[in-house]
Amino acid sequence: MNNWWKKATVYQVYPRSFKDTNNDGIGDIRGIIEKLDYLEKLGIDLLWITPMYVSPQKDNGYDISDYYQIDPLYGTMADFEELVQEAEKRKIAIMMDMVLNHTSTEHQWFKEARKSRNNPYRDFYFWQDPKPDGTPPNNWKSRFGGTAWKYDEATGQSYLHSFDESQADLNWENEAVRKECGKILAFWAKKGIKGVRLDVVNLLSKTPGLPDDPIVGPTGDGRTHNVDGPKIHQYLHELNQQVFGPMQLVTVGEMSSSTPEECVLYSQEEREELSMIFSFYHMKADYQDNAKWTNEPFSLAKLKQSQSLLQQKMHEGNGWNALFYSNHDQPRALSRFGDDRIYRQESAKMLAITLFGQQGTTYIYQGEEIGMTNAYFSTIEEYRDPESLNAYRELLASGVSDREALIILQLKSRDNARTPMQWDDSKYQGFSAVEPWLVVNNNQISAEKELKDPNSIFYTYQRLIAYRKMFPVFTEGDYRLLDEEHSELFCYERTCNQEKLLVISNFTRKNVAYQLPSDYKTAEILESNYGRKQVEAAFQLKPYESLMIYQK
Repeated sequence: MNNWWKKATVYQVYPRSFKDTNNDGIGDIRGIIEKLDYLEKLGIDLLWITPMYVSPQKDNGYDISDYYQIDPLYGTMADFEELVQEAEKRKIAIMMDMVLNHTSTEHQWFKEARKSRNNPYRDFYFWQDPKPDGTPPNNWKSRFGGTAWKYDEATGQSYLHSFDESQADLNWENEAVRKECGKILAFWAKKGIKGVRLDVVNLLSKTPGLPDDPIVGPTGDGRTHNVDGPKIHQYLHELNQQVFGPMQLVTVGEMSSSTPEECVLYSQEEREELSMIFSFYHMKADYQDNAKWTNEPFSLAKLKQSQSLLQQKMHEGNGWNALFYSNHDQPRALSRFGDDRIYRQESAKMLAITLFGQQGTTYIYQGEEIGMTNAYFSTIEEYRDPESLNAYRELLASGVSDREALIILQLKSRDNARTPMQWDDSKYQGFSAVEPWLVVNNNQISAEKELKDPNSIFYTYQRLIAYRKMFPVFTEGDYRLLDEEHSELFCYERTCNQEKLLVISNFTRKNVAYQLPSDYKTAEILESNYGRKQVEAAFQLKPYESLMIYQK
């Protein structure tokens, strides 16, 4: 099998915030077409686009009401077909985002299901009676806060929603649901897409009977019974046999809360499930006791430990990883793990070098390549994300002050990643000619400036993308964490036959002394965020300095 995607780099577009061409304040497909030359210059291979299907937009498109149509908000099917063709001319393949765990409550299936308990579509979803005391059917929590059940007056039962109450979970035990989902995937594959990103795909299988979660605390939200469920591997293998394999689709599954061991199973080629997985194991480096909505400082020790464990497990088990620090569901990594003020350029390049040296398919989230930062909104009125708004209400209800709650949102809200793409220095940063749907992060960062500067973050990413195609050690080499106990440095080594790669990154504002391993004395510096050219036996690493050293 041609696993070309192992050397590939994926660029994620959040279309609502990428480029607006019809002046309604919301990005659109024609905006993506307009910027394809920019993406070609960057050197990416796959373009992952978050959902653009017809939707009430309660969760910015992840609540789908028609899987077969483009939402007029973004354009037409003709626009989409043109996007596929124009991308192909530039050797860029399209990866669509697919939500198969739940539909919008505006979807025709759900509208039918809520008509009566005997409707043929009733079994497309999970419906249960309340407990005898009137409380919800079980103690599962929605990922957006509150109970995971919504009572429906018309039929006297509650339906399961793992996310917003407008997103009803599909019942994958029902073979008709699985067949319909296969048809949806085949439809888009015939439109010419080459990849699929599967949203929260590890939630498809639930424990039969949907029992209470026995865990008490932040992780006792139902995940014991709705993450990596008993038939999940069966369902994914079925999809692989029906669609992924025959249509030659690159697939990546979002695996929030899955263990590294499960991640290996999902992505082992011989199991014929998924090409690769998104693990969020390393995204909890600034969580307090596994709780997201806390004002917890970032821990380098946690980041090193979690990324290294997954690197080793995936390599040993022949699994495959999606490498990322940012996406539409995470705050900006630059603001989270680096210094987005004094050392913005250095930090952005340091994170890119640290990530791109690891094993897996690399992902860039829009704006990451120009060093975009968190929004730091100062009022709750500026936020749009339902998860953030729910978290704010829950924080206040738990006794957290308004000021502290806003500080936590500034650090953790998904809206930090969703501010409009900054193309130039015009009023709305070149995103639109009118006021955008979300406040623009007006900090004078722009793609226009980056492209003019030969030492910019953009060109660092461009080179790193090229290295991954040139040197086998990036895709095939094993992984070893070095200086594990060092509190300021993240250092690791990759080895493949005669090739070796050493990555050294200083995650602090301090100068840090570093002694180069003796077997790298004749190596070359592939990438340096401070422009170093010569390998030395001993370095004084500058604040947020990062080096990628190659030995043949």
